[in-house]
Amino acid sequence: MDIERCKRLCTLSKGLLAPSRGLTQEPQNLENVFHISEACSPIHVNHVRDKLREIVGASTNWRDHVKAMEERKLLHGFLAKSQKGLPPRTMKDSYIEVLLPLGSQPELREKYLTVQNTVRFGRILEDLDSLGVLICYMHNKIHSAKMSPLSIVTALVDKIDMCKKSLSPEQDIKFSGHVSWVGKTSMEVKMHMFQLHDNEFSPVLDATFVMVARDSENKGPAFVNPLTVESPEEEELFRQGELNKGRRVAFSSTSLLKMAPTAEERTTIHEMFLSTLDPKTISFRSRVLPPNAVWMENSKLKSLDICHPQERNIFNRIFGGFLMRKAYELGWATACNFGGSRPFIVAVDDIMFQKPVEVGSLLFLSAQVCFTQGNYIQVRVHSEVASLQDKEHMTTNVFHFTFMSEKEVPLVFPRTYGESMLYLDGQRHFKSMSAPVTLKMDYVVEP
Repeated sequence: MDIERCKRLCTLSKGLLAPSRGLTQEPQNLENVFHISEACSPIHVNHVRDKLREIVGASTNWRDHVKAMEERKLLHGFLAKSQKGLPPRTMKDSYIEVLLPLGSQPELREKYLTVQNTVRFGRILEDLDSLGVLICYMHNKIHSAKMSPLSIVTALVDKIDMCKKSLSPEQDIKFSGHVSWVGKTSMEVKMHMFQLHDNEFSPVLDATFVMVARDSENKGPAFVNPLTVESPEEEELFRQGELNKGRRVAFSSTSLLKMAPTAEERTTIHEMFLSTLDPKTISFRSRVLPPNAVWMENSKLKSLDICHPQERNIFNRIFGGFLMRKAYELGWATACNFGGSRPFIVAVDDIMFQKPVEVGSLLFLSAQVCFTQGNYIQVRVHSEVASLQDKEHMTTNVFHFTFMSEKEVPLVFPRTYGESMLYLDGQRHFKSMSAPVTLKMDYVVEP
């Protein structure tokens, strides 16, 4: 992917682009679209979670969390009975810019620094998750209430597409974002990341998250403010949000957990199976690997974390950004171990938050290479939790990461039917990328 194509995929620092993979529409000027004031200055990244605690009334001390959540029960009266009773909001109402001053405040670098002197992408995922929630609270702000009656949580990371720009730990980073689509209880958020380069913020990534609103105690759905579009550019963003919703529904309905593989996919798996038969025995049970290939079962890495209160979110569940960071870092290590060289993240997509993770849980992560092609490695990370008292495991998340290795990687071959389905699922996610990416050595992000 060249620089010009990358610019078309990401929203430029002075423009707005309809959020779709592969779009080639020229960006529009933000000042014309959102009427952004020159006096609108970014907030510091460290203040994002502070603002969230203020909006929700969350405690800063774990020992006070029960009392804080009890106080939120009193906010039920502020919840709307229907969406019609809520005032409509515009995209500019939720627009936020956040500054990560790695260059001007070097004391922040240690948290974001890798041993290769690049920026930890896992930390960026944490910041994006917090920013997405704050954006949604700005969209649903109630001026008459001191605290928001809504509990807004991340439901899905629809996609994160990387652009061809370096992530230096010595240059400031800026995030921006806004609500781009609204349903009755859910919202799509578009976020963009830029880094200072030659005195100008250049695009790094384009992200689409889906958030849902719950009631004050996070026990049931709640209505969100409707969204009004004010220009053709905003109308296109909203239309794309509708298309994204339809795409997600269609992708879910054709899931290999619900439907059989297509004829083309069945042929692919059968041909892979035939290529592993031992010609000396002519037996279905005698399997040998083709040259430069690895059995899928030998591409796994696992980890275990204890979920401490330090990693809790404003609702005293484990922070979704923490889960994404841990999954990404294990996925990166898996790709590194498999490919034998440093992998670079290309895309993240389809991260569904199925169940909340309680503080005190045991978090089991299992990463596996499920598809490879050329220099590309598709990694699937499965997340499960178990309480300290109960040994039963429950799936909370499935993460999909696309990496690029410095050199061509081995083919990965399934041995069982279940692994064959993982292979096809990985192939589907890989094909969902807009286009193959060519990353140079100085254009990298790492754990």
